[in-house]
Amino acid sequence: MNNLKNIIQKLGRSMLIPVSAMPLAGILLRIASEDFLNLPVLTAAGNAVFGNLDILFAIGVVFGFAKAKDKGMAALTAVLSILTLREGLGIMNAEIDMGIFGGIIAGGLASWTYNRFKNQQLPQIFSFFAGERFPLTMVMIFTIGVAVIFGFIWPPIQNGLDAFAQSWVGMGAFGVGIFMFLNRLLIPLGLHHVINSYVYFDLGSFTTPSGEVVQGEIPRFLNGDPTAGLFLAGFFVVMMFGVPAICLAIYKASKKENKERVKGVMGSGAGTAFITNITEPVEFTFMFVAPVLYLIHSVFAGLAGMVTYLLDIRLGFSFGASLIDYVLNFSIGRNAILIIPVGLVFFGLYYFTFYFVITKFNLKTLGREDNKVFTEETTEEEKELGLSTNNYSYLAKKLVDSLGGPSNIDDAYNCVTRLRVTVLDSSKVDEERIRQTGISGIVKPSDTNYQIIIGPEVTNVMSEVNKILE
Repeated sequence: MNNLKNIIQKLGRSMLIPVSAMPLAGILLRIASEDFLNLPVLTAAGNAVFGNLDILFAIGVVFGFAKAKDKGMAALTAVLSILTLREGLGIMNAEIDMGIFGGIIAGGLASWTYNRFKNQQLPQIFSFFAGERFPLTMVMIFTIGVAVIFGFIWPPIQNGLDAFAQSWVGMGAFGVGIFMFLNRLLIPLGLHHVINSYVYFDLGSFTTPSGEVVQGEIPRFLNGDPTAGLFLAGFFVVMMFGVPAICLAIYKASKKENKERVKGVMGSGAGTAFITNITEPVEFTFMFVAPVLYLIHSVFAGLAGMVTYLLDIRLGFSFGASLIDYVLNFSIGRNAILIIPVGLVFFGLYYFTFYFVITKFNLKTLGREDNKVFTEETTEEEKELGLSTNNYSYLAKKLVDSLGGPSNIDDAYNCVTRLRVTVLDSSKVDEERIRQTGISGIVKPSDTNYQIIIGPEVTNVMSEVNKILE
């Protein structure tokens, strides 16, 4: 079970890598459209990303699963695998389109091949092809076999996925609501990227004026599909209005002596959600101390998706449902102006519900916690650390020490807001000391996996952690 959890966690991490290439590609598609700059060369650049998502996902999977510090050769192995799979499937059945699933399978095969054969020794005459180069040869051989197998088994799978997509779309507002509910609910496990990837990059298809076929809600919307955007519009309500309302409710419900501290944290969190779509720093402040609030948040997100669907609001994004994408994509959306009144209604719904539940049941949200009891080992300097600290080297040192030291850390990396660590011995981890550094929260998906919630500054902390682990 732990191995399965680890695989799912790494797969979720892998999904983030191709997504990181999308914001600029989406912006290029938008400003290249006829009502902006009308520059086809920019359209081509944007579609270079959206038209090759299977390659990007294959590389992403390798970065998640390949066991090497320098993953360059592993990434090349993934590229060879997906290109071989593409050509092989085309020979087997020209109508097969595996989309991002092909990338995930090719990336998984490439990762296994690389890990298995990267140290392979060969006779002296073939020594040039040994070591890290050997997986390049083996992966093409293996992928040929995979292409033949999937040439037979994928058509019924593809038909099943198409039927699932049609039924999901056919569920109307309820289908959109389920998607948005699960999108929020699965964040604690890091599995929201899995369902997001299907909806964002595989759901539906659209032929652009140039004759190119694109798939998924995001590429279809950015390429002018008038039917796209229904699964995405509700996010603008949640990110731009719902999360800031949560921040206000937590601030208003905080104790008087803590208001200034909470104001800084929640004010920053509200602004970050509104402008950049990053919500986890806020959500993780109450996700585990008050799970009922997070369930309410997930339900309200689903409700927002249903309302925007019923009002026929179609609006998409490249990076996220934030002010930036709202302004950029307003003119190609439909009924996008309704996001504002709907958002204001949800702002009130979120605020009054959260404030009532917090105060009625005396939930220990930020600013309402019991006084922390520090251990004797805790220093005065540790007590001053918070989310706004810029002493990244010190914070990294305390986190590594609390995780059992460098020798106890098997793997460490970061996503947008989380430091994700795999340890060898969880008994050496001091979770209380980790919390005392001022981080937002800790998630423990399995016995040896820890996700430390830091916020957007996690990349700075990760840089310092890497220096310690080198």
